[in-house]
Amino acid sequence: MSAKASTINNGIAALLPRLRRFARVVVLQREDADDLVQIAVQRALARSAQWDANTRLDSWIFRIMRNVWNDELRSPTRRDQSFMPDEAGEHGDETADARRQRLTVEKAVRMLSEEHRMVVALVLVDGMPYKEAASVLGIPLGTLSGRLARARAALQEILSDQKRTAI
Repeated sequence: MSAKASTINNGIAALLPRLRRFARVVVLQREDADDLVQIAVQRALARSAQWDANTRLDSWIFRIMRNVWNDELRSPTRRDQSFMPDEAGEHGDETADARRQRLTVEKAVRMLSEEHRMVVALVLVDGMPYKEAASVLGIPLGTLSGRLARARAALQEILSDQKRTAI
């Protein structure tokens, strides 16, 4: 195995939790999120010769994930298919309050538009720098900043509305 292939394999393995977290925020169905990660990793490994070692591996594979989402997983034939069972015990050790809070935030994020979910997933959930997130999404930095500001405002509004209705 070449040094480049080893770097890509090890890098992708290290990125799996981030890739999965991103997919879970962007894609509404858990099974489709897992499929998105799998297809993106397969595509990255198959096209590893296209990766330039002078660029960030995470940005490259996040762009692949975005393209997979745009090209394949949005298709109407895939929307209602489920391929994998829910994972048992994924959040098994959280308290009832923590679970309630997590579910409330997840519900609020799912109510955002797709473009807002993407910026939230990259910047707020994954912690990616604005410049890198803009590159991954193929948009100018100012557009990313604007989308993020609108997404944050929408999340605040949704969460405030949920809190008011719970009282």
